[in-house]
Amino acid sequence: MRVYVPATIPLLREWLASGGARPVGAAYGVTPALREWYREGGIDELEHAASLLAAVASLDLLAADQAAPPRRVVLAVDVDDAQVSPDADDRGALRLRDAIPMARWASALLDEVDAQRVIGAALALLRDASASADDVDFALGEAEAEDLSWYAVQELSYLD
Repeated sequence: MRVYVPATIPLLREWLASGGARPVGAAYGVTPALREWYREGGIDELEHAASLLAAVASLDLLAADQAAPPRRVVLAVDVDDAQVSPDADDRGALRLRDAIPMARWASALLDEVDAQRVIGAALALLRDASASADDVDFALGEAEAEDLSWYAVQELSYLD
């Protein structure tokens, strides 16, 4: 099963150094709840939807780590079905039972450096308790509109 794990650049570096990814919070994949929500989608569309959910969760991780560069990170991994359990409260969310060794990593999706301005603006509003809900929603929409770029696992140690 392909699973999308939200991360930050510091977290990704930590996982590279340790040789495995131990997710912080939920990961995302094609769950029965996601299939029900996205009835007309094929597997590629469903996996894309799961990766977008992980990108949103990466924003939450970034909001909690002000030292992290404002770039969303999503690690795509392949795991056995027995390693995951669906989170009934969150469409597409999964709980992973164990760390995922690098040998099971498929690729990563990351914001390009140019997206840092848009992602940083969204993070500033997420962290601002006095920001209006409309402003936050608009900024999050702008952040989510930024495309994530694909990286091979071999390229991850060269990220700046």
